[in-house]
Order: sequence, then C-alpha cells, then structure tokens
Amino acid sequence: MSRIGRLPVEIPKGTDVKVEGNVVTVKGPKGELKKEFHKDMKIVVEDGKIFVKRPSDEREHKALHGLTRALIQNMIEGVNKGFEKTLEVQGVGYRVQKQGKKLVLSLGFSHPVEVDEVPGIEYVVNENKITVKGVDKQLVGQVAAQIRSLKKPDPYLGKGIKYSDEVLKLKEGKTGKK
Repeated sequence: MSRIGRLPVEIPKGTDVKVEGNVVTVKGPKGELKKEFHKDMKIVVEDGKIFVKRPSDEREHKALHGLTRALIQNMIEGVNKGFEKTLEVQGVGYRVQKQGKKLVLSLGFSHPVEVDEVPGIEYVVNENKITVKGVDKQLVGQVAAQIRSLKKPDPYLGKGIKYSDEVLKLKEGKTGKK
C-alpha cells in the first residue's frame, strides 16, 4: 500500500469539503478550489478526515493513490494558508513595478514587458522582489515559472529573474591564451 496514499488528510476547522463522485470541492478562509480526480480512486470523508482508497494493486492505481492524496492535501493547505513563490530581479537597470493589476518589468529589452494578473493569483512587489501568491499550488508555480522565463539568469553574470531560493553557479569567462 502507498505510504503517502494511506495517510488520512485532516480537515481543519473552518474548512468545508464536499465529495461528489470523483469531484472534490474545498472551501476555506482564503478561497475555494474544485478538482476532478481519476474515476478509479475512491475518496471518502469520515470523522473530519479524508481517506483515499484504490481498487487494486496495479501499478497505475498505486501511482494514482499517493498522487490523489497529495493533491487533496495541497487543496486543503491552499484554502487555509495559501502558497507563494518569491522571484528576484537582478541586474543593472532591471526593475519591476506594479501598475494596477499588472507587472511592468524593465529587463534590458528595448521595451518594457507587461505581465497581466491571472485570476486567483496576486502579485506583491517589494523593490527587486516579486511574490506570487494564490491558493492553487500548481497555478502559483506555473505563473512564477512564466515570469522567470521572461529573462532567465545569465550563467556568466547572474543577471535576470531567479527564484529567491535558487542558487546560481556562475561559469568562468573566457581566458586568453598567451
């Protein structure tokens, strides 16, 4: 049996969970999430806990068992605490500003780059740092990755957009032969 899949998911107070077939809806203080899971997985709510059961020991069902439980756990954590990713903009003349609901980034191009706000995602700008916040873990990571892809960190100088916990290993430049 899956070590992660067999663990129950605790439902905190103030969180409402509805299971209709293979569709799980979670409401909490920060928002609401709804997700459809694989039809073979059986999701049961008992005594303030969510249990995920699988029909057989096939390889696919074993993989789906732990995945389904982890996704439900992330949904509950998201509507209660929320998720965030922090990005840093590094480089001379590289700036980030928030204008209304969109980000305006100066990244060394001939024009500023504008990033519109995605529904369910909030941007917080503090000097050269961008914090992407939201209740859906997958969406927060995807939006942060899209912002980072606008100007990935240069391997020689280190300038660009990087995650705050990302460690860059800079390459040594060319050396002339004598």
